[in-house]
Amino acid sequence: MMSFFALIIAFFQKYDKKANIGTIISTMLPYTFVFFIVWSILIIVWMQLGLPLGPGAPLHYNP
Repeated sequence: MMSFFALIIAFFQKYDKKANIGTIISTMLPYTFVFFIVWSILIIVWMQLGLPLGPGAPLHYNP
């Protein structure tokens, strides 16, 4: 999954000796939901405005 996960655990345990994988996952879970909602809204708005994905890369969506 994430290559730096062990490093994150090591830094987290520097401040909380009882921290484990579950502690870090439960700490980051609210951020995951917020990012998912914000990025979903962003892609919906982007598609509704018909903006291109990049230079020379138009976005075509046919429902």
